[in-house]
Amino acid sequence: MTTGQQSKEARKEEASPGNMRAIVQEAYGSADVLHEAQVPRPAIKENEVLVKVRAAGLDRGTWHVTTGLPFALRLAYGFRAPRNPVPGLDLAGTVEAVGAKVTRFAVGDQVFGSGKGSFAEYAAARENQLAHKPAGISFEQAAAVPVSACTALIALRAGGIDPGKGPVAKELKVLITGASGGVGSYAVQIAKAAGAEVIGVASAAKADLVRELGADHVIDYASRDFADGSERYDVIIDIAGNPSVSRLRRALTSSGTAVITGGEEGGSWTGSLDRQFRAVALSPFIRQRLTMIVGTQTAADLEYLAGILEAGIMTPAIDRSYPLAQVPDAMRYFDAGNARGKVVITI
Repeated sequence: MTTGQQSKEARKEEASPGNMRAIVQEAYGSADVLHEAQVPRPAIKENEVLVKVRAAGLDRGTWHVTTGLPFALRLAYGFRAPRNPVPGLDLAGTVEAVGAKVTRFAVGDQVFGSGKGSFAEYAAARENQLAHKPAGISFEQAAAVPVSACTALIALRAGGIDPGKGPVAKELKVLITGASGGVGSYAVQIAKAAGAEVIGVASAAKADLVRELGADHVIDYASRDFADGSERYDVIIDIAGNPSVSRLRRALTSSGTAVITGGEEGGSWTGSLDRQFRAVALSPFIRQRLTMIVGTQTAADLEYLAGILEAGIMTPAIDRSYPLAQVPDAMRYFDAGNARGKVVITI
C-alpha cells in the first residue's frame, strides 16, 4: 500500500460512523497524559443507555483516576493505566440508544447523571444512574451536578440533615470545609435550604462566592482556625484539607457529628483514607459521632436534585467551561485549586 493509500485509509477510519472523538490516557500522570483521539463508540449492556454527551463535569474523583493517586485506587482501576482509557463521570446529553431492559428512558430524552468515560462524544451510563434533565437548566449546568451534588446530599444525610424529610432545627450549626469547591458549593445550598445555620470555610478570595451560595458566615482558613475553640458546631462536613481527628473533635459540640468525605493530603498509598478509618474506629468509644461517606449516584437522588434545581432552590456554581480538546487545560486549572465551584467540559 502506498503512503497516499495509507493516508486515505486513515482518514476513512477517522470518519467511520462507529468512531467518536474522546479524551484518552494510556498511563497515569499529570494532565500531560491526556490527549484527544478517535476511539470506538461504547457498546451498551441491556441495562444501559448510550448518551450523546453535550457537556461533562470535572470532579475530584476523575482527577484521582487520571493521576493514579493514591496508589490504592489502582487496585480498582488498573495497575499501570486505567482499564477504561476515557476519563470522566458527570454527563448531560441526549439518549442515543437504550438497552433491552431499559424502561425509564427513550431515544431523544434529555438526561443527566453519571456515566463511563464522559469526556467523549458518546458515553454509556447505567439506567439507575440517570435522571431526566430539568427543562429549565442548560446541559452545562446539569453536567455540573451529579457527582458533587449527590456526594453533598449523602454527606448531609450522614450528618442528620435530610432535606427531603423537612427542615432541621433552626439553631443547628453546620460547618462546611471546602465550601467553595464542587461538593462544598452544593452542601452549602442544600444545608441552608434545610434551615440550618451554615458556616463555610474557604479562602478569602472565594468568600464572596460562599456567601452568594447562602452561607451565614465564612471563615478564611488562612487567618483563622475553625477549631480554635471560639465556636462549636453540631455538624461538620469535612470536604477539603486534612484536619486531624483531634481538630475535628475540638470544633464539635459534645454530641456533634463530623462527616469526612474528602482530603487531598496524606500519603501516596492511601491518601486521607487512614485519617478517615481512624475517625470511624474511634467513634464507638466517644459521645461525638465520627463517620465517613463515599459518594454514589442513584436515580432517586438525581431525581430529587432535579426537583430542587427546577424549583430554583439550588443552582450550579460554574467557574469555567472548556471545549473537549482543552480537557488537559481544564485539568491543570482544576489541579491548581483555582476553581470557584465547578469546571465543565462542552462537547
